[in-house]
Amino acid sequence: MTTAPRPLVVVGDVLLDQDIDGEATRLAPDAPAPVVDVAVDRSRPGGAGLVAMLAARQGREVVLVTALGDDTASQTVRNALAPCLELVELPLEGTVPVKTRIRAGGRPLVRVDRGGGTPGNPGPAALAVLRDARAVLVADYGRGTATVLRQQLGAAARRVPLVWDPHPRGEQPVPGARLATPSAAEARALLGAARPALSGGADTLHAHGGRGARLAERWRAAAVAVTLGERGAILTLPHSDSPMYVPAPHRAQGDPCGAGDCFAATAAGALADGGLPEEAVQLAVAEAAAFVTAGGAGNPALWEFPGGPGTRPAEPRRPADAYALAEAVRARGGTVVATGGCFDLLHAGHVGLLQNARRTGDCLIVCVNSDASVGRLKGPGRPITPVADRVRVLSGLGCVDAVAVFDEDTPERLLRRLRPDVWVKGGDYSADALPEAAVLRAWGGQTLVLPYLDGRSTTELARRAALGPALDPGSGRTAAPPLRTRR
Repeated sequence: MTTAPRPLVVVGDVLLDQDIDGEATRLAPDAPAPVVDVAVDRSRPGGAGLVAMLAARQGREVVLVTALGDDTASQTVRNALAPCLELVELPLEGTVPVKTRIRAGGRPLVRVDRGGGTPGNPGPAALAVLRDARAVLVADYGRGTATVLRQQLGAAARRVPLVWDPHPRGEQPVPGARLATPSAAEARALLGAARPALSGGADTLHAHGGRGARLAERWRAAAVAVTLGERGAILTLPHSDSPMYVPAPHRAQGDPCGAGDCFAATAAGALADGGLPEEAVQLAVAEAAAFVTAGGAGNPALWEFPGGPGTRPAEPRRPADAYALAEAVRARGGTVVATGGCFDLLHAGHVGLLQNARRTGDCLIVCVNSDASVGRLKGPGRPITPVADRVRVLSGLGCVDAVAVFDEDTPERLLRRLRPDVWVKGGDYSADALPEAAVLRAWGGQTLVLPYLDGRSTTELARRAALGPALDPGSGRTAAPPLRTRR
């Protein structure tokens, strides 16, 4: 008998975000105010609604506990969230707040806020989902949902990972929170006059780290990640002056609206899956940068669910499946590139080969020998690095789009299923002599040999490590000569 997976439970205040986009080419006749000719008028859930949807896009079960009423905005929120998650409602006295951004030429002109209400007491359904949660994410927008559930959230923090995204007008995180995620501006506001004097200015990494550590102490949180926008985030612990800085992988150009929600949702998902706060923050920084680059919360694709009501969102955020990736790239007329090897100790020769291979097509899939396959090929003591770690290291390279593992001595069986357009090897091979060349020809694929950085090999690295560091020539001891290797 199988049981349903325990959900990630999001608790917080839902808003309705409205974007009105158009062009402003003239001023009103009665005032020096721009006239916006509206081209797009789009509404979507914001606040905890956006956070919960982003968590659901990771491909996991998500329950959102929030306050909704009988107003039009509440019904719009229900309709938008129903396809991707389960809603557990608290009563709402009043209406869901509506925040309207008016933009001209992509630039904000004004924001108009209206509505609001007070959440009522939680019913049995809300209490039950919190008791059954795999992890809890509190998206506090200062509207009261976290307040009416504070006792239950405190109990949850003692059982499962709890992430708290705070708001200056909201509740403090409950003691025992695994991670709190204020922005730099929120951290300043939350500390107020009590913030410590820090040298070097208020916007230095040292200053942000000091504020994060101070908040972690005040909140009795296991860790605080202060988000720094396009600079990344800084992870701090209570009573510590050694924070971990996580820079963004690239400068994200786009609408930053919702980036903090993406960060919190990703971090909570990583902790729910058993990750450490350090791992959660690194993943969250990368996902938030990708989110901004894709258009932020205003990206209409976020709310497109091809299967219709009752289906989960497409393209969950998880490591790329090599076969699905190859199909998708071929479907849009792209070139699928693959390469393979043991990659037991990743070195400069590997990285150079992978970077060059990626430039030959539209995606790069790396085929990796399993541990048993490496042992048969390389002999006793190999692999040095287990396959799970090798896959993780390769997946972390920006030039690698997916990794697939094979158990045989050669990747021929994997290649027949993957059907890449190009197979790349490095070194002094002859392309026609490679055993994979005949396999690729079966579907019109091509085999390429790329230059390999000479004198770099896993065997050489392992031998040097065993011998110890080479001494200078005057000592009478020199390093072993390099070995050339093809893998």
